[in-house]
Amino acid sequence: MKKYTNTGSKDTRSGFGAGMTELGQKNENVVALCADLIGSLKFDDFKKNHPERFFQIGIAEANMIGIAAGLTIGGKIPFTGTFANFSTGRVYDQIRQSVAYSDKNVKICASHAGLTLGEDGATHQILEDIGLMKMLPGMTVINTCDYNQTKAATIALADHHGPAYLRFGRPVVPNFTPADEPFVIGKAIMLNEGTDVTIVATGHLVWEALIAAEALEAKGISAEVINIHTIKPLDDEAILKSVAKTGCIVTAEEHNFLGGLGESVARVLALNHPTPQEFVAVNDSFGESGTPEQLMEKYQLNNQAIVAAVEKVIKRK
Repeated sequence: MKKYTNTGSKDTRSGFGAGMTELGQKNENVVALCADLIGSLKFDDFKKNHPERFFQIGIAEANMIGIAAGLTIGGKIPFTGTFANFSTGRVYDQIRQSVAYSDKNVKICASHAGLTLGEDGATHQILEDIGLMKMLPGMTVINTCDYNQTKAATIALADHHGPAYLRFGRPVVPNFTPADEPFVIGKAIMLNEGTDVTIVATGHLVWEALIAAEALEAKGISAEVINIHTIKPLDDEAILKSVAKTGCIVTAEEHNFLGGLGESVARVLALNHPTPQEFVAVNDSFGESGTPEQLMEKYQLNNQAIVAAVEKVIKRK
């Protein structure tokens, strides 16, 4: 099994901030809009270096989306930033009408997604955002796994024309993807080849999947691990190629199992290659207040849960 090294834990939102800093220097059409959360979204450097291209909208997320849509008409590439709950649920109508339906080149960038927002509790922990966004026609949906990948995805989005949703988080997590790895929208990344089971994971669950694969190897189970950073468009080919070899699959995500990565994978399998599948995801519930570690354990979003799901799905082959 290929070993991956944590080169220093960092929060993924800082990867977004680093990506925005680089974009500010290389693309004068990139503009940033924030809903009163400059520090939380790591917009500080962009604001300092390019004040004429930074817009503080305040706690008015719907206005922020509308302004961003308008800026695209003049050729600007707006990146909006706030918490994931406010980036999607609070402004869904504006995103649907002004961005998706109108096919505007707006990049909706969302921090503090999922349960790992932690102590702020269920009102701020959105677990439905991937589903909300992937159902919008033409919307690209990206969920990155670490600092390096979030930075690379941010930079790549500036060259991608069309509405996009970029999801990342607050907690410090292992940084293990290569800093120079190109980010290709819609192209899954093979992390470990295996023969007994396919594990496709997204976001914070990718690292947990790699830990699970090591534990499974010790049990004599060969796990193929694939990083699905782009939920839409999904890399159907990579998934189908893998399950044709392994014969079963586990999907892992920090999201409700309804509407997330797992359901997208299930659709691909149902249409092309029916395969036993188990889901590691939140079981149709809201979150609660607690540390990220406590919540990931309680809601079974960790490497132990992935191992258990693998052992269960293999029995179904």
